[in-house]
Amino acid sequence: MPDIRPASPDQAALLAALVEHGLLIDTGVPGIYGRGGPFEEVREAVAALVTRAAAPEAPEQLRFPPVMARRDLETVGYLKSFPHLAGSIFAFDGSESEAAKQYECASRHEDWSGYQSMTDLVLTPAACYPVYPAVAARGRLPVGGITVDAGGSYVFRHEPSGDPARLQMFHQREMVRIGEPEAVHTWRDAWRERALELLGAIGLEVQLDVASDPFFGRSGRMLAASQREQQLKFEVLCQIAGPEPTALASFNYHQEHFSAAYGIELADGAVAHTACLGFGLERITIALLRTHGLDPRSWPSEVRGEL
Repeated sequence: MPDIRPASPDQAALLAALVEHGLLIDTGVPGIYGRGGPFEEVREAVAALVTRAAAPEAPEQLRFPPVMARRDLETVGYLKSFPHLAGSIFAFDGSESEAAKQYECASRHEDWSGYQSMTDLVLTPAACYPVYPAVAARGRLPVGGITVDAGGSYVFRHEPSGDPARLQMFHQREMVRIGEPEAVHTWRDAWRERALELLGAIGLEVQLDVASDPFFGRSGRMLAASQREQQLKFEVLCQIAGPEPTALASFNYHQEHFSAAYGIELADGAVAHTACLGFGLERITIALLRTHGLDPRSWPSEVRGEL
């Protein structure tokens, strides 16, 4: 049984209120919730807000399921940096007698993992991950590179928590820029400011801060320090519940990491740079519910107008 990050009193109270009002539906597993109709309406409206903001860039739309090839997770070194967050997919491929034994174990709620084998699939940890091998397969980029709208796919992070804003499976609304270093860096910085405007316009008190990813282990702490020093990652933070503010959106400059892994080249043959931005749709929805009330119909007219 994995360790569950405990909830603060106000986080627990917020979760209870969201469940009581039918906005979230308890499944018995921390960080995994169903969504009621009003919750989904707000989440989809936030996603549409990002879509409208990105429209002037005319990004190419690519959509992927919330599973991806295990080989691609291995290629980008995810298990070195984030082994504690990964979700692998296993399945049964045995005999009838083994199936019967598996069922007996499962019926008693005992460990039946010994009857399962690893498949070629893993749960997608970030909506941008399938974009890079798909773009690499095309050959060299056009002059100026490309911008990809990767949509709002479900993604998975194995970090069970009592905080309703820290889900194990959630929608990440992603955009990806692939091209020359200066163009990619400029794009990332422009979206940082745009995100502050978008979230501020719907009544959220947000601030920008340098951040780092939750890398694993002692070497991970060094990577995190380097990431912060180079200002490769920024987050837009909002106080929802608990002692610390919550990241509603993040902006990552990967430099050559993904391009080198897949051989993504610029039009002149140089290695491309990449950056991505991700809006946590459920977190933004919960922030809105916490800020404006649990009934979206009663929200300020200017907020409903923006959405």
